[in-house]
Amino acid sequence: MLRLVTGGSCSGKSAFAEKLAIEEKKKHPAGTLYYVATMVPYDEECQERIRRHRRMRKDKDFVTRECHTDLSRLTAEKEDVFLIECLSNLLANEMYEKTGRLQEKSSAPFCVEEVIAAPVRRLAGQCAAVIVVTNEVFSEGIAFPQETALYLQLLGKSNCLLARAADSVTEVICGIPVERKK
Repeated sequence: MLRLVTGGSCSGKSAFAEKLAIEEKKKHPAGTLYYVATMVPYDEECQERIRRHRRMRKDKDFVTRECHTDLSRLTAEKEDVFLIECLSNLLANEMYEKTGRLQEKSSAPFCVEEVIAAPVRRLAGQCAAVIVVTNEVFSEGIAFPQETALYLQLLGKSNCLLARAADSVTEVICGIPVERKK
């Protein structure tokens, strides 16, 4: 099963996704509950955010796996449950980190299927559930520099690819989950 959870900044999407993952794990007690952390700790602010998220997950039985790039490295057992937090960070890492696979900007729109969507779908086919958190950043109506516009284009394409493949899509608005696809 593949679930996509989207929403704006501080909308409650992460807490909602964690709840979904924990509920799914209860259905598959033989598996492991994984939290796939994609944020690269660039500075003290990022490190504090990571510490805060770890404190919030402390007693929830998540096993954290750092995976800043290349989701295809992840493997799963049939009963495992994965929470990928978050697609927006993963895409940025794939575009801008030295280990990222979307470094060639001219070919990036064509590679996002291979680099982002295909590994998520493959993982979902191996395990009980994959819940992916992503950001809704498309409603601001602001003109962005070309590099930012490319990032937004690729995030939108990634979101669309995963939404099509997902069993469900939920948008979290002000802490309220709204089912967009069941």
